[in-house]
Amino acid sequence: MTKYVLVADLRRCVGCQTCTAACKNSNATAPGVQWRKVLDIETGEFPDVRRTFLPVGCMHCDDPPCMTVCPSTATQKRADGIVIIDYDLCIGCAYCAVACPYQARFKVSDRLSAYGAAGEMAHEAARFDPAMIGVAQKCTFCSDRIDEGVAAGLVPGKDWQATPACVNSCISGALQFGDIEDKESLVSQLLAANQSSGMHEDLGTGPNIRYIWDGAP
Repeated sequence: MTKYVLVADLRRCVGCQTCTAACKNSNATAPGVQWRKVLDIETGEFPDVRRTFLPVGCMHCDDPPCMTVCPSTATQKRADGIVIIDYDLCIGCAYCAVACPYQARFKVSDRLSAYGAAGEMAHEAARFDPAMIGVAQKCTFCSDRIDEGVAAGLVPGKDWQATPACVNSCISGALQFGDIEDKESLVSQLLAANQSSGMHEDLGTGPNIRYIWDGAP
């Protein structure tokens, strides 16, 4: 059975935020809303100081707390592991945003644009979806691209047309996406060859963004 994961190699991420920009352009998220972002973390003491860039977003958990607290069953987990939101069922209570330990959920109550009264940009107007106003929203792993690609016989993580925008845009190759159940996929090979971990694994959520931080190159 297919199970999609995103792998972030922290040894390769340069903190350029290109994935953040690609996500925002692809999904036309409102100002202040970032489904994909990169944290800049500084550790150590001078002169031994190190910066780590950490891509974050919805973890598409094995046991998502956002789904557990949803009173309307709007938050659902697909068979391929992607956590989605049915906007027709969402009542906008934002319980899921409170329950999410990754701060990956947002609620936008008004139609907003980057330049306000100056008018919407072309991509904002083209991708605006009224169903997303007043409800919860988050990263979907670009499920629309995945579904259309798979229907056309493409392989997510291998064919760019069926791969999340953030992964396609990564200039350093730090982000990879694919089916962890396919032992021949790049994500399976990367995780088999390197040490990896998930964020807040102690909470038992089973996050499916996996971070490579050390190990074999």
